[in-house]
Order: sequence, then structure tokens, then C-alpha cells
Amino acid sequence: MGENIATNKKAFFDYYIEEKFEAGLVLKGSEVKALRAGRVNLKDGFIKIVRGEAFVFGVHIG
Repeated sequence: MGENIATNKKAFFDYYIEEKFEAGLVLKGSEVKALRAGRVNLKDGFIKIVRGEAFVFGVHIG
């Protein structure tokens, strides 16, 4: 299992998290390097389920 690179601490402060799910992302090129360097902003990010698939929106990877 991979390492946890980023968490949204504000979400756990602002909301009651009833259930957590774990998922993976396929990243290519510069996104991998930026994430490992900590250049990710999850503050405005959210997940939307569309036809049984989870899509992430509002996440900024530097």
C-alpha cells in the first residue's frame, strides 16, 4: 500500500467525518514530483460520484 502524501486537516476540523474511503490516483509526469515535494492544495477539493466512478475536483497540484 502506498504512503499518505496529503491530507485535508481542515475538513476534519470543519466537518464530522462519518465514513472514510481509500482510493488511488494515476499520476504522470510532473504531478508525481510536485506531490512528493508537498506542492498540493486540498483545501477546496471534493469528490463527486458520477455513474459509479469517483472524480476529484478542486485539487491544485503545483
